[in-house]
Amino acid sequence: MISARQNLFFLIFSFELALFCASQRVFGCNNTCGSTTVSFPFGFSDDCPIPLNCSATGEVQLRGYRIINFTSGAIILDVPPACNRPAAAANELIWNRNYAMTSSNALFMLGCSRTTASPACSISTEIVSRRLNLSRCGLSGDISCFSSGKLEEFLAPAYSRAVAADCQFFFEPVRDGRDALGQPSLVFSSAEIGWWLNGECRCAANAECEHVAVPGTASGSAGFRCSCNEGFVGDGFADGAGCMKAEKFSASNVCGDRSKLGVLLGGVAAGASLLLVLVLFCHRLRRYLSTTISKEEQTAKCLISQTSSAVSIYSHRDVERATSNFSDASKLGAGAYATVYIGKFPNTGLVAIKRLRHPDNDHFERVINEVKLISSVSHPNLVHLLGCCIDGGEHILVYEFMPNGTLSQHLRRERGDGLSWPARVSIAADTAKAIVYLHTAVQPPIYHRDIKSSNILLDYDLRPKLADFGLSRTGIMAELSHISTAPQGTPGYVDPQYHQNFHLSDRSDVYSFGVVLVEMMTAMKVVDFCRAPGEVNLASLASEAIRKGMVEDIVDPFIKEKWDGRTKASVQRVAELAFRCLAFHSDARPAMAEVAGELERISKEEFCSSDQSGSTLGEERQEESNSTRLMEKSLVASSDSAQNQWPSEHSCSSNGSSGN
Repeated sequence: MISARQNLFFLIFSFELALFCASQRVFGCNNTCGSTTVSFPFGFSDDCPIPLNCSATGEVQLRGYRIINFTSGAIILDVPPACNRPAAAANELIWNRNYAMTSSNALFMLGCSRTTASPACSISTEIVSRRLNLSRCGLSGDISCFSSGKLEEFLAPAYSRAVAADCQFFFEPVRDGRDALGQPSLVFSSAEIGWWLNGECRCAANAECEHVAVPGTASGSAGFRCSCNEGFVGDGFADGAGCMKAEKFSASNVCGDRSKLGVLLGGVAAGASLLLVLVLFCHRLRRYLSTTISKEEQTAKCLISQTSSAVSIYSHRDVERATSNFSDASKLGAGAYATVYIGKFPNTGLVAIKRLRHPDNDHFERVINEVKLISSVSHPNLVHLLGCCIDGGEHILVYEFMPNGTLSQHLRRERGDGLSWPARVSIAADTAKAIVYLHTAVQPPIYHRDIKSSNILLDYDLRPKLADFGLSRTGIMAELSHISTAPQGTPGYVDPQYHQNFHLSDRSDVYSFGVVLVEMMTAMKVVDFCRAPGEVNLASLASEAIRKGMVEDIVDPFIKEKWDGRTKASVQRVAELAFRCLAFHSDARPAMAEVAGELERISKEEFCSSDQSGSTLGEERQEESNSTRLMEKSLVASSDSAQNQWPSEHSCSSNGSSGN
């Protein structure tokens, strides 16, 4: 009997020890780089299945190239153009043990021989050099491009042709993408790298296995990727965190089975002194987690790491230092949900830090929602999220700094010297492209639900970026919960049909954008109780004026300073477009793609007109860019000194009007 018990005990001990050793292999993989955490199978040490690079500044890289984003099957890299990069550098991305460049890419090569393998295309070096401002590349010769020409999964055959063509330099990659209107387009200086693990499938329960034919082998050796089934979250790998139900994804079972393993090992160790070391290890690990990371922060880190490794997680102390303890001198403005500060982290330039007010569970979901949505999209006219902070009871988001403030501030003359009509049309056209991208190029589509002039930020060159995704929802989620009585959007911008059926859709964004168009024409406040009772709402006021053919009566006087026949016609076209966007019934409103197309045509005509008159939009942007760059230099030089505040977009002056 004793012998049988001993055998049973050592059998259990051996099994648990094997589990522990297996977990140690996962533990041995360092998955953090500065404040960024990546999920299995990626990491930053040789023990990781797919090792990445961590730069001295905390930037996540692959082969020295910055990683823009991760997807379920690919890594998106930033590969800037270079005139003298050896052709062999492309081979490092073409094929590796666990990743390779996909056939969605093409290679731009320099110095290729025309007497051997033919490239897919040939482009004048002069055209590319002037376009990218790369004078050092010279103006003679051609750039050859090589693509697979087939729907192959990887690009290796195309690289073989480049080698056969005796190309000397790897200029840059180009990959397939979608433009703002959802049409196929090329994304320059960017590469899509497919990844896999070698061998037969080793996926966790509730996960699906995707087989990958590994390139570089005659028979296409077996490789695989794992992804969790719908309703589950995690990396999907048996050797990683596995999958768990989304509704049960909380701090008590964050990122895998480590805590479960600790409990199991503790139970075995209770009856055996031989497991004392393991018990101490688990005890220290659990104590470390409980004392250094709050449950909420643990959950946020895991959720965000599953979404995008490009989003950094900052501590509350880091944010306090960056904003001088949230000083008034660092405050940029305040809204209904948050206060925005300017700040600077050690390894970054100036950033905008949005501190949510009165954090609670709703705010936590809002932060996670915004992080997940912004990190899943990429468009030049959408604001870039740099990181977040879920620590010390605070919910904070960190964005790229937009030095020219908001469109609302420029229209109200709170910043700058006023926007010309061509500048306003250009801003409207670019913003419309971003909304079209959210509605059509992203699957499932995203409805912003809070489009307004104070959420349109301007960079050095007055180019807009749409911000604040806190209320955004995917099209699927909007359909699943299309009845919502919670407050949505900002008064004056909200779809009037919402008050009847509590339903928001892509046409709701069209209505809100129509209000923005009217704002740009009139520079009036969206809701102003100082106006006559029937004119409090700007949308109603403008619709009535447009319907009666009295557009000129409501146009911003600043625009009228350069009023001519061409400008008048352009304003009339925008007014008619806004009138259609403001239709009460959503079915009568145009799709956002149609709105963007019309604004693009108007913008091109305005640019040509202003160019002929000698006052170009480019000059206006350059003047604004110079002044804002000087402002940023002064802010960096004396970060402790008082900084110019950006007025609150939500302040209502003593006249009783309501702003944005």
